[in-house]
Amino acid sequence: MQSEWWRSAAVYQLYVRSFADGDGDGDGDLAGARGRLDHLADLGVDAVWLTPFYRSPMADGGYDVADYCDVDPRFGTLADFDDLLARAHELGMRVLVDVVPNHTSDQHAWFVEALAATPGDPARERYLFRDGRGADGSLPPNDWESIFGGPAWTRVPDGQWYLHLFAPEQPDLNWRNPQVRAEFAKILGFWLDRGVDGFRIDVAHGMIKHPDLPDTGLHRQISLLGRAELPYFDQDEVHEIYRDWRRLLDSYDGGRIGVAEAWAPTSERLARYVRPDELHQAFNFALLEAPWSAAEFRTVVAESLATTERVGATTTWVLGNHDVRRPVTRYGDGERGLRRAAAAALLSFALPGSVYVYQGEELGLPEVLDLPEEVLQDPQRSSGADRGRDGCRVPMPWSGAHPPFGFSATAASWLPAPARWADRTVAAQREAPASVLRTYREALRIRREHPALGDGALRWLDAPEGVLAFAREPGLVCATNFGPDPVELDLPGRLLHRSDAFAGPVPEWTGTLPGECTAWLTTGSAQHTGATRP
Repeated sequence: MQSEWWRSAAVYQLYVRSFADGDGDGDGDLAGARGRLDHLADLGVDAVWLTPFYRSPMADGGYDVADYCDVDPRFGTLADFDDLLARAHELGMRVLVDVVPNHTSDQHAWFVEALAATPGDPARERYLFRDGRGADGSLPPNDWESIFGGPAWTRVPDGQWYLHLFAPEQPDLNWRNPQVRAEFAKILGFWLDRGVDGFRIDVAHGMIKHPDLPDTGLHRQISLLGRAELPYFDQDEVHEIYRDWRRLLDSYDGGRIGVAEAWAPTSERLARYVRPDELHQAFNFALLEAPWSAAEFRTVVAESLATTERVGATTTWVLGNHDVRRPVTRYGDGERGLRRAAAAALLSFALPGSVYVYQGEELGLPEVLDLPEEVLQDPQRSSGADRGRDGCRVPMPWSGAHPPFGFSATAASWLPAPARWADRTVAAQREAPASVLRTYREALRIRREHPALGDGALRWLDAPEGVLAFAREPGLVCATNFGPDPVELDLPGRLLHRSDAFAGPVPEWTGTLPGECTAWLTTGSAQHTGATRP
């Protein structure tokens, strides 16, 4: 039987352009990432997820792919990828790569061919070209909106329109076309043959559109993502694709997996992506979206565990990624945001299932909200308060007292790091007697070694209002105080770890849990001995 390693894995999301620059041009790359993998091994993660590094004009940070089977020169070569993969495996870490099947770049050979073709030509059948509405066809085929704002249709010179649920440079593929399905089977095989351990599937809910392309009758449709039924997302036929992909993944040894970035209007519909004959994981964004509240967190956890348990899957916990504001800032910024982010992290690490850490979370990095207007690159940005996703993509600070903090040896980084990050670098936190990095590293060490953590079940414990407490067997209790003031808890055991350890020495457990803090206690005869779980 193949290893089900993913059911308990801690996975690190490595945003390639912002992790480490190996050639000194200011952009992160595969060689730079390979040189920094020791940091991830030291942190204690089980796997690394790499964001897209394929050939791309970078209209959307590499999620507009021009060639799925080659490396963009700004990120290196296929040989660089092979070196990174080999080094990660040498360090005991698996590697997941992003696959972007909902759309291609407008510079992909298929779309270039489609534009050169005439209406009705088979080349256009790989995408979703349609005639417009109105007497002269000058109106879009329907009222669908782009995730990035504006209509989801662009007109071409011969009068037809093509669908793009994201930027105009990202035309949507037609997944009812057999050529599309066959091509992606080849793409997955190409990377599996090179030795990758799985795929994170971008917009996994989006590949199939309602065949009638009906109007929604809705405005600001992006605000309904994951909350309402939409004719271009989460259509039932998408599951046929994943049953095919699961058969392909299972034909390789070593436990290769598929991870869905899927949004669905209910937790029951999300769980369908991880049925036994489909994908292995689906990101659980409900915890990421939950407000800072014991009641809200408990509701999300209980519903998520119940729905995935019904299909025999494990739950995958996420607090941040390259598309959302960083937890430190989302939870209030400053010291309060840092305390809450660390508490939420330890809570998520103690929950049954798998956990994902976005690069920089282990350093307590906040969102950079004051990037100069002229450096912003995210196509999702708009005027006003929402300036896009660049603020969570600022490059990693590694060492030194001044930007770019060791990210690049010779050039300024593609997005500037703030000078105030001097005490947040990896080197500074590694050398400090207490730091966020040390707190995360210890938490992940315990999570890997303690037999109660990872896959399994939990049992809720009685706790005062504003406190969430549960037990994991054998012998671990997790308690989180969401309130600002200390509380007295009648919980036995020895203190194993606390989320505020980054602030200095933590006293022995006497029953008092500080405000905005998570504590792990080891209890009973199954006191933690350091034995690694199977």
